[in-house]
Amino acid sequence: MKYILLVSHGTMAQGVHSVLDMLVGEGREDILSTSLKNGMGADELAENVRECVSVVKGDDELIVFADLIGGSPLTTTANVLAEEGLLNRTTMIGGMNLPLVVSAIVSKDGMETGKLVDMLIPEAREALRTFTVEVSEAEDDI
Repeated sequence: MKYILLVSHGTMAQGVHSVLDMLVGEGREDILSTSLKNGMGADELAENVRECVSVVKGDDELIVFADLIGGSPLTTTANVLAEEGLLNRTTMIGGMNLPLVVSAIVSKDGMETGKLVDMLIPEAREALRTFTVEVSEAEDDI
């Protein structure tokens, strides 16, 4: 199985996880999340990550999405994964956003992880753009 692990500062990871429940199905065992909350130490976060990844077994893979490259949630997660012997089966991506994670979830089981990442990064960049609404002059006069 390919697991998705969401890690972040604050409650972003749980927020994205909540939205994923709405979009791709509630209670999926392949979506995991934890975060570094205000006042929480790195040891507590590490224990939460360790608990999340305890379900990863045998030939399972892990795709980690983090809010920031180099941030404490991602670096702590990487350290835990190294301690648990999971780094060689893990792909980590920083700069998590909802379109990126949704695409990963709906595509992850149909392709090799390297090809998935090659597809995801450009797709996520394309999803980030300005949203504009055309306003007619008649609406301006009201």
